[in-house]
Amino acid sequence: MPLLDAATRVRERAYAPYSRFKVGAAIRSVEGNMHVGCNVENVAYPEGTCAEAGAIAAMIAAGDTRIAEICVIADSPEPVPPCGGCRQKIAEFAAQEVVVTLCTTDGKSKQMTVAALLPGVFTAAHMDRS
Repeated sequence: MPLLDAATRVRERAYAPYSRFKVGAAIRSVEGNMHVGCNVENVAYPEGTCAEAGAIAAMIAAGDTRIAEICVIADSPEPVPPCGGCRQKIAEFAAQEVVVTLCTTDGKSKQMTVAALLPGVFTAAHMDRS
């Protein structure tokens, strides 16, 4: 199943009663496995979990550790980029050249690399003196 199809399907399961903004994400790991996540809101809004973070958690729980590609979809006029926290989470598990595809429910899409998504990424190398 293509990543976009998986992200589209899981988006429908999102729990977003407060924002009504459902997001789905699908990751293909370097091992070739697919992992999905959707946003899950909380009454203590804006506390909750982003779709990208959920897909990453599913990937780690399944035993995979590296992202080969990722696709995110939302019902928005333009493709929605991940929030800052999710950008850092993606960069933790993906090489800088990994492609991130951002999609809308009406067919628009935008592709960019992790490096373009998060220039100046904070890495473990920044902590070498700690």
